[in-house]
Amino acid sequence: MKEVFINYRTGDGEKTAALIDQELSRRFGPQHIFRASRSIAPGEAYPDSLLAALRRSCLLLAVVGPDWTNFRTRLHDPEDWVRREIEEAFSCELPVVPILDGRKTNRLSTADLPSELARLADLQSIPFDTHDTESGIKRIGDLVAEMVPGLDDLSRADVTSPVSDTVTNSITDVSGTAVQSRDFTGDVGGTVVKGAQGPIHTGNGSIYQNSRHVSGDRHFSGNGMTYFEGDNHGNVQHRFGEPDRREDDGR
Repeated sequence: MKEVFINYRTGDGEKTAALIDQELSRRFGPQHIFRASRSIAPGEAYPDSLLAALRRSCLLLAVVGPDWTNFRTRLHDPEDWVRREIEEAFSCELPVVPILDGRKTNRLSTADLPSELARLADLQSIPFDTHDTESGIKRIGDLVAEMVPGLDDLSRADVTSPVSDTVTNSITDVSGTAVQSRDFTGDVGGTVVKGAQGPIHTGNGSIYQNSRHVSGDRHFSGNGMTYFEGDNHGNVQHRFGEPDRREDDGR
């Protein structure tokens, strides 16, 4: 599994590390982003977890805050985990990108670093402006996508073209029930008519149109004649012609 390892020091850059973690997890999936305080479960041995994550990673992002080099005592301690993680990344030949957290954070100088971390001062860094986090976080995400091409960018899946044979329209200023659908199933509080090519009657009983019809002692005929047997709700309007003679009138 391809992973991106976020290196940071508690008390100097952990908020930016969490922000980077949140955005990269959204964009590439949390299983591909490692940040110790989120990724190591309670009860796990963190030294083993940290080293294992580093060795399966493809990139290390080192968050460098404004006080990063002020932790001189820790940086010169071989057991300091911020130092050990970077050293392990160098040992595994992972790309390392320093993220300079805030406008007051300057590029690293070899004079401020132990010899084991001197390479860090020569690496191209990315400034992260905490007053413009949106563009900064996007730049980091774009860099990760470029440097770790095996990662799937999930944000691209959010922008999809409409599937063929689907309905993509909108309804505004509607009072009552409105249904938009290509294939309709389910109940609606009213009548649904699809593909009608002839008479429509929504009540009970039969409908007769343009035909002779006798019901009991009633006879109906004529051009445009429409007769409903049963319930009908609403208006029916037609223009009628002359009625036909009854078939038994000549008897």
